[in-house]
Amino acid sequence: MKPTDEEYTDSTYYDATVPNENAGSGQQTIESIHRSLQRFEWPDYLVFALMLLICIVIGILFGYRDHRKHKRRQKAARRDSEALDYLVGGRKMPIYPVAVSLVASWISGISLLGTSTEIYVYGTQYCYIVFAVIIMGFAMHHVFLPVFHELQITSAYEYLQRRFDQRMRLFGSILYTVACLLWMPIVIYVPALAFNQVTGLSVHVVTPIVCMICVFYTSIGGLKAVVWTDVIQSAITLLALLAVLIKGTYDVGGPMEVLKRNLAGDRLETPNWDPDPTLRHSIWIVLVGAPVWFCYGVSSSQDMIQRFLALPTLADARKALKGFIVGWIVVNVVFFLIGLLVYATYDHCDPLTTQLAKAKDQLLPLFVMQTFGAYHGMTGVFVAGIFSAALSSLSSALNALSAITLEDFCKPYCKQPLTERQISYIMRGSVLVYGVLSVLLSIVVEHLGTVMQLTMTLSSASGAPLFGLFVMGTLMPWVNGTGALYGGVTGLLVMLYTCFKAQYSIASGSRTFDTKPISVEACPYDFNVTISAIDESAFEQVEKSFYHMSYMYFTLFGTSVTCLTGTIISLLTKLRSGNKQPIDPKLLAPCIRRMQKSSALPAKFQAVPMTDSDKQGELSEPSPER
Repeated sequence: MKPTDEEYTDSTYYDATVPNENAGSGQQTIESIHRSLQRFEWPDYLVFALMLLICIVIGILFGYRDHRKHKRRQKAARRDSEALDYLVGGRKMPIYPVAVSLVASWISGISLLGTSTEIYVYGTQYCYIVFAVIIMGFAMHHVFLPVFHELQITSAYEYLQRRFDQRMRLFGSILYTVACLLWMPIVIYVPALAFNQVTGLSVHVVTPIVCMICVFYTSIGGLKAVVWTDVIQSAITLLALLAVLIKGTYDVGGPMEVLKRNLAGDRLETPNWDPDPTLRHSIWIVLVGAPVWFCYGVSSSQDMIQRFLALPTLADARKALKGFIVGWIVVNVVFFLIGLLVYATYDHCDPLTTQLAKAKDQLLPLFVMQTFGAYHGMTGVFVAGIFSAALSSLSSALNALSAITLEDFCKPYCKQPLTERQISYIMRGSVLVYGVLSVLLSIVVEHLGTVMQLTMTLSSASGAPLFGLFVMGTLMPWVNGTGALYGGVTGLLVMLYTCFKAQYSIASGSRTFDTKPISVEACPYDFNVTISAIDESAFEQVEKSFYHMSYMYFTLFGTSVTCLTGTIISLLTKLRSGNKQPIDPKLLAPCIRRMQKSSALPAKFQAVPMTDSDKQGELSEPSPER
């Protein structure tokens, strides 16, 4: 699964209750403004319901078409043809919708709300992350895509079995599944919280309804339904963001006024060349740590790899990769601009200080309600956009977990080949089970409070060792199965400890980030700031440790630990056993193949022979000519 965004937290200290000096007796209060902003009229509900209805129709359409197709060719169809269509779209998906779906899968409601908040609170240093995405694209283009596409596998973790052994396939699948189960409830909860803010409707009502609709169209239509609903949902999200950007910029006074206020507020920043690894963001962190962070999310996540494998040729997969990079940059540039716009709107009345927004992730919903409150239907478009981003990520994860359940948890351990009916029940039943679990866990998320951030970070802790397994497999031919297993376990334990210590240091106040200046000198409403006494010890210099590194270095650090441990254990076991097992060149990156061209490698060799049930259960078709 993809890496999640950090929740933006910092400590603020006040020494007295500060009333608004400009407030008059006739001004509004915080409570009256909150009541006035909860205006979700019937046109808003109509827009929101229409978005959900479109998703349902698409799911039914593709489910019906696949059912008719398989019914017509039931006798002639080979085993697993339905699974091939359900999980990878028959490997015949067009490039454009897959590229859009890749972007939609990556961009969740957390990203939508969190990126603009990052700009508002910490400035534009984060914006240089676009260079990290480009670097990731080169790695995917030349290293990982050729390997996965040539093998024509369905589960990304089947590669680990072919390269190492059965243990590694199970280990990788479990890591991804646990990470998804920790991540999906938060993906659901964040937009439901925004919906609660604008309507007052309980998250316990919204979450199950929306999640079950997602489960329905995902289980009925498979990957085709997921991809095409992603296209529709992405259009809704982009429409909502552009409407917010255009209307908000007009209200402020135009682009130049937005730029002027952000310059005055010190939000616009040139690249920070300080090599200190404990900074939140710097150009070195972006160019060194962030590309590894992105590579994990794209190359080691089943939901992303599954889409690349749904394309007929490697050339098509590379085109989809380029489309994903361009689309990601475009969407995030819009996020960056909205962040600048939100600051330009609140540059002299910070809603976080006045408690008009009780949490940082409420900034954008608050801004939208104040901007579009008088325009019936527009708030509905924005809320539909947030839910569309969440549903895209959720449906992708559910479809990926369905593939892992079938390919990694069921087929390898079945003594007899599964029938078409059994395969269908497993694929669709697993979507339902994982969807219900997500709803139940989302109820728990509400009560976690600050632990929610800890949960998000711990879920991404599995990313470093998982990516390390694929790095060892494709780029380090000297690593064997035993070394990979010990390396993965070591990396996981180290990352769990590192992430826990990092989050604990933030929660305890020993780890803080410098925020940009704010002002409340021109607020048009009454407010009071609750004061807490200044704790002088909080300002004492804390000795920095390795877990104080930027969160973007975590994946690089964990991957390095995994690969180093794997190398040491592999060398020790080879010295003891003395045998050298050849590796199929197709399991290595093209650059490594060329380096070993002169060595005596067999033309075709499978590192781990597949069992008869594996061969019968394999979803791959003959590779088309490239």
